[in-house]
Amino acid sequence: MRPHLTFHNSTRYRYPAIAKQKLTMFTFFLWTFFACYIGFNPAFAASNGEDKKSKTFSHDTVVTLAQQLAQNPFKEAKKAPKELTDLDFATYSKINYQEDAAIWGGTPTKFSVQLFAPGFLYKNLVDIDVVENSHAFPIELTETAFNVPSDVIEKLLTQVGQYAGVRLHYPINDDGVKGEFIMFQGASYFRVLSKGQTYGLSNRGLAIDVAQPKGEEYPLFKRFWIERPSKYQTAIVVHALLDSQSVTGAYRFGIYPGSPTRIEVDVTLFPRRDIQYIGLAPLTSMFLYGGLDSPDKPDYRPAVHNSEGLQIDRGNGERLWRPLNNPNKLQISAFGDENIKGFGLIQRHRNFDYYQDLESNYHLRPSAWIEPLTDWGKGQLTLLEIPSNAEINDNVVVYWEPKGGLKKDEPYRYSYRITASNDSPNMASKARVVYSSKGQKQSKGKELLIDYSNVKIQDIDKIAIDASISKGKILSSRMVAHPDINGVRVFVTFEPESTNVAELRIQLKKDDKPIAATWLYRWNNDDWP
Repeated sequence: MRPHLTFHNSTRYRYPAIAKQKLTMFTFFLWTFFACYIGFNPAFAASNGEDKKSKTFSHDTVVTLAQQLAQNPFKEAKKAPKELTDLDFATYSKINYQEDAAIWGGTPTKFSVQLFAPGFLYKNLVDIDVVENSHAFPIELTETAFNVPSDVIEKLLTQVGQYAGVRLHYPINDDGVKGEFIMFQGASYFRVLSKGQTYGLSNRGLAIDVAQPKGEEYPLFKRFWIERPSKYQTAIVVHALLDSQSVTGAYRFGIYPGSPTRIEVDVTLFPRRDIQYIGLAPLTSMFLYGGLDSPDKPDYRPAVHNSEGLQIDRGNGERLWRPLNNPNKLQISAFGDENIKGFGLIQRHRNFDYYQDLESNYHLRPSAWIEPLTDWGKGQLTLLEIPSNAEINDNVVVYWEPKGGLKKDEPYRYSYRITASNDSPNMASKARVVYSSKGQKQSKGKELLIDYSNVKIQDIDKIAIDASISKGKILSSRMVAHPDINGVRVFVTFEPESTNVAELRIQLKKDDKPIAATWLYRWNNDDWP
């Protein structure tokens, strides 16, 4: 018999009145009709083990669990056995979920659920429930739910009986095919796609003590509840219980797949201790080289990155654009603000020619835009850029740090929206930075080049370049028309003089008002002598 996933025993999927009699044609018809009506999938028949009834469920269930969990000392999550975590990537990648066992795969709903096996880097075991009619049903692994490369691995997975993560499918690219568009796997990491995109950067539930001497703490989504949508719904809700040494949390993800995909996140945190360095809505990405940052060794690809810039919409209405960098030393930047309106890691270039990579398809990687849905108060946006010599390393991290951090036993609530767009939302027709580069003047000084699209060429004489540097001096600035991008190219020459680090700020103004994002850059003598 082909192995498959099943629910634990529950009255929701057991019908004793039918089971106790012979299956006449009438009862067969009745069973089939009722099963179809509720969306029963044979792959999820009740198991024959110990009876475990379903439990009523709402998001308050998760909040209560998180609050209770915070009153007790932290306990490490269950781990997969060493035989599984010692698997190399090649072997682990051969463990594939049985597609025809997908949860709700044979039902009218447009969504289906598949699961990840533990192993390789994914050591923590998580619990996963599905929710139907306000009742939660734990999913168990019977025999195996996976195609596996060996009987030994099959036996190990069966003994473990739990999973390492979950992924959701929806006809996002093709009306007739349910494609993967979001995955939760590893600590509190999750990745999301819009129509036509491929995976790139990652979102995280929470960041704690990033780049601190004592080391970073990695919270874990230890349990998920997935609500089943009706056949008419085009959105799905996932709940998650977060646990860590310092904090617990209840998360609700309202997920709207499409073009672009949006996620509305509601969070309640319960700190076990005072947390000074806490990062909300963290994003993690990769930047190896491109634009202002040249490759360290010859490469046929002009640029290699999942994200090329950080955009910030400040609480006072100012928009900032900060090109990303792969520094020689750890670089931390902080942008103080109050009630920040939005921020995101943006992959602005969407043409293959800019990357020339047929395998990684960096031109299809998503951007991620974070928009607070509640007032986040005072704090700072923190950007970390970590030296890296390989594109497999995520070396860029950005998150919001609330002023004063979190206090023990004081619940902390906030909400935000994630948009997995191709660019920052609502930027297509507005003036924007589309390219940044650098050079060395033959006479004197260092030169920056910045291209702005969607700037009327006939307005050049009316546009002023406001350029400043924290140390050193600006030598000159000029602007020329750039018809190919329906915009302008700006050149700024500066001399850092005796300093090793300087902050540059460039803004285009018309009638003394900004017409594009303020361009920011940190010049460092170690990176650009």
